[in-house]
Amino acid sequence: MADAPPHHEEQPLTIIDATPAATPVPAQSTYQTRVADYWNAEENPVNLELGKIDDLYHHHYGVGDVDWSVLDDGTDPATRGERITAELHRLEQAQADLLASHLGPLSPADRVFDAGCGRGGGSVVAHLRYGCHADGVTISRKQADFAAEQARKRGIDDRVRYHHRNMLDTGLKSGAYAASWNNESTMYVELDLLFAEHARLLRRGGRYVTITGCYNDTYGRASREVSLINAHYICDIHPRSEYFRAMARNRLVPVHVEDLTAATIPYWELRKKADHLVTGIEDTFLSAYGNGSFQYLLIVADRV
Repeated sequence: MADAPPHHEEQPLTIIDATPAATPVPAQSTYQTRVADYWNAEENPVNLELGKIDDLYHHHYGVGDVDWSVLDDGTDPATRGERITAELHRLEQAQADLLASHLGPLSPADRVFDAGCGRGGGSVVAHLRYGCHADGVTISRKQADFAAEQARKRGIDDRVRYHHRNMLDTGLKSGAYAASWNNESTMYVELDLLFAEHARLLRRGGRYVTITGCYNDTYGRASREVSLINAHYICDIHPRSEYFRAMARNRLVPVHVEDLTAATIPYWELRKKADHLVTGIEDTFLSAYGNGSFQYLLIVADRV
């Protein structure tokens, strides 16, 4: 217990407003400011055109077998482009559904946390699957506003909310969440800081899920391809081993690990042929997966 303060002459009472002041920008590092600037300016067709199909906007890749009939030569070029776009969206939706399937069992009374939510598709998928409340956090004001408008249009904005905050320091209530996840957003932050925040937010026994690209420690250091991916997305891909070390340091115990590398390669092979959507990074991903330096993992962990 601290010593009693020395006696001073009584001062006039100051009233302090306990209501937190709204801050236009989350507390963040210079690097995170650059990341926010990147996503505030981003208008990539591979993110936007796919989402227009059903108003589920994702910022991740896809898994599963491709319906290669979308490339039939006899198809009108415009129709062919539409079919490729729809097939890529089907694959990315399959990825979102796969992640959501590992969050449960959840009830409509439960809350879930979407860290690095992008334009909000993952939170909507979880809500539609379980009926749960969802809080999505993104460091991009533009993404948060876009996602909030999508929730409003769907009439679910009372249960699915998006916040312009730093996922390392959300200000959300401790122990309030039954499940949380990162979908291809862990490479933008330090894993210890990230997992500490997830452990704080999750109730005991809560479930954490991530799908992420990581570099393969058995290959050695990060490969040239991994370095090119880092430069393309202004990120810092972590080694596979660091996920498990950082989880262990932050009360997250893996219960399921799945290598999705083979399952995502068809997505990239199809995207490479989508002239209207390519970004120039497709061959780099395929080379990295092919030479074994890069992996696509699903990790499911319980908060103890």
